[in-house]
Amino acid sequence: MPTYLHRLGRFAFRHRRSVLALWLAAVAAVVACTVAFGGSGKFDNTFTIPGSESQQALDRMKTDFPASSGTSAQLVFTAPNGQKVTDPTDAAAIDAAVTAAQSAPQVAKVISPFAAHTVSPDGSTAVAQVQYEVPQSGLQSDALTSLQSSVDAAVAHASPNPATGASSVDVVVGGSAFGNAPSKSNSDVIGVGVALLILTLTFGSLLTAGVPMVTAIFGVATAIFGLLSLTGVASISSTAQSLALMIGLAVGIDYALFIVSRHRAQLAHGMDPEESAALAVGTAGSAVVFAGLTVVIAMAGLTVIGIPFLTAMGLAAAGAVLTAVLVATTLLPAILGFAGRRLTPKPGSRAVRRDQAIAAAERDTASANLGTPGTPAKSAKSANAAERWFRLVTRKPLLTLLVVVAALGALAWPAHSMRLALPDNSTAPAGSSQRVAYDEISSAFGPGFNGPLLVLADTGASSDPTAATQQIATTLRTLPDVAAVGKPVTNPATHTSLIQVIPKSAPSDEATKTLVNTIRADKGTIQQQTGASIQVTGSTAVSIDVAAKLNAALVPFTAVVVGLSLLLLLLVFRSLVVPLKAAAGFLLSIGATLGAVVGVFQLGHLGGLFGLDTTGPVSSFLPILLLAVLFGLAMDYEVFLVSRMREAYVRSRDPLGSVHSGARHSGRVVTAAALIMISVFASFLGTDSMILKQIAFALAVGVLIDAFVIRMTFVPAVLALTGRAAWWLPKWLARTLPDLDIEGERLQQHTHPSEPEDATRAAEPVA
Repeated sequence: MPTYLHRLGRFAFRHRRSVLALWLAAVAAVVACTVAFGGSGKFDNTFTIPGSESQQALDRMKTDFPASSGTSAQLVFTAPNGQKVTDPTDAAAIDAAVTAAQSAPQVAKVISPFAAHTVSPDGSTAVAQVQYEVPQSGLQSDALTSLQSSVDAAVAHASPNPATGASSVDVVVGGSAFGNAPSKSNSDVIGVGVALLILTLTFGSLLTAGVPMVTAIFGVATAIFGLLSLTGVASISSTAQSLALMIGLAVGIDYALFIVSRHRAQLAHGMDPEESAALAVGTAGSAVVFAGLTVVIAMAGLTVIGIPFLTAMGLAAAGAVLTAVLVATTLLPAILGFAGRRLTPKPGSRAVRRDQAIAAAERDTASANLGTPGTPAKSAKSANAAERWFRLVTRKPLLTLLVVVAALGALAWPAHSMRLALPDNSTAPAGSSQRVAYDEISSAFGPGFNGPLLVLADTGASSDPTAATQQIATTLRTLPDVAAVGKPVTNPATHTSLIQVIPKSAPSDEATKTLVNTIRADKGTIQQQTGASIQVTGSTAVSIDVAAKLNAALVPFTAVVVGLSLLLLLLVFRSLVVPLKAAAGFLLSIGATLGAVVGVFQLGHLGGLFGLDTTGPVSSFLPILLLAVLFGLAMDYEVFLVSRMREAYVRSRDPLGSVHSGARHSGRVVTAAALIMISVFASFLGTDSMILKQIAFALAVGVLIDAFVIRMTFVPAVLALTGRAAWWLPKWLARTLPDLDIEGERLQQHTHPSEPEDATRAAEPVA
């Protein structure tokens, strides 16, 4: 692969105008496809789980009860202090609002609170149900806005306040129709700005810093417009778009950073720009391709879970990463061709001084290996910050390991109490219409009214369908945690009935999950007594089914991811210890990250720092998504850092010195790459979407822990503790395994056979 990439880099450098033109044409093509086939950028934020009981019932409801098969909204009416919604004036205003809502776009049916008896015991609040025949993704962009405007106008006209002219009855619109779409924000702009600042500080050159930014934006634009072009023919969530943007931007900058760092170091050593660009793509580019493909494989692996929402997220992120790899290996060397020698560090610059310090440290280490007296002190003095840190953590490696494991174990502890569910309106932004509606309903009727269960009964085999339906409703009323059971709605033509069950507990509470499982466990008894079969559905039941399926898939998926990491690292580093410690470190970082997520979002610790005004369960798909994403990103830092250690060990056979050498050459660029990725993820914490906020927090914390605690602390300590055994591989296995040569060592020797030392040093990430 390094040889092929070397040729590709040279070709792109020489034909830079053609390569740039092809990428511009690609961007133009996906933009044109978005306009022609993109379905006006309509996203599907509906959670579905094919084959589950809740989904089967929803599918049947589309035929038997079409008015109840789609999404729904709630009109929450609140009377002023001292009044009741049943007062003649307020009741007239509510009736007018219900009539106006019936004429709102796409509304199939509106159930008056007086007909449904959904008036609070104190008479202060009433709730009307608005039914749609389409799912949330099928609503027009202005459907909910038009609904709110219609009811506001009707209430104001029917019941004005004599003093102010405003309505005396307050009405807000809530319900599941609002979905889980992220709000618009400038997160991507903030992330790009912070990344540019880090790159400028790293390279000491705005021109050099701009190169990774330009290529990353090219890649993200191609990936996002390509994704938008599919929204007309495929179900894609807005969260999938945000995830693709987040990850595509982060890895796009990082991959370009690794290659540009290698290229700039080689220019500093006097290498010709064309040869330098080709060699950088052949060496660092090989690691980029390997790291990128691991992310792609991990993200694409989410398709096996069988949840369309998660499949779309995985494939969208995989497409963004694959695009970033293609940009880094084709467009980037073309851009380097346009830059020519202008990226070469100037004599006397900070970059050159840093390079000289690294060279001095190399000479000190070489002298130490020859036994020159006093060298260790010189080596430590000439070490850069990363190497000094590595020397500190490897001075007492066992103590370092114990501290890391204890600290991450403590951080991971809250994860044992993690509750998983899909976000609902209880975590919507404070002051938003859906959040106000949720809180008012919870206060007036109880939290369970926000997540009613729907029981679909098939009475076709019953001798008396009406009696069977009534008996089922009576049985449901006797179950624990049931607050109320609505009047059954029947369809005589299909012999089916729909019964609404209101739990006492909130939709995401464990008690509600227990209630759903209890009803399902009683299906056999109910069928034996009535001859009718039942299924439990509704948004709450769907959420429970999604969480159950993801919980069942979590352990097997973890085993596959860890097994894949062991295999890939075994092939790359030809070592048994390196893959094992990488897997152990990966599991530690995952556990600690999930513990941090639970601590902030579920337990509320430091929630105010991240704009949280309420707590709630962790998004049910977050753990498995975090496994896939962090696995791929962890491989980036493992390859770029440990490969330099292996290269130094092969040359010197000094196990501890090779660990320090890896820090000397790669520590700075890995640190910059991690900071860029963290800043990009953290910039999305400003979104109002709880799903996206949790993803952004988890990825930012996960990269922080994996890069600085695991790769920069745990890994060197393990390698120092195991010594030569870290690089041992049985001879029979060494003969069997292919030599992937990810770092392109053979390519460097072939390119500069007479200058092995310079070829080795040319790969260092000078900035």
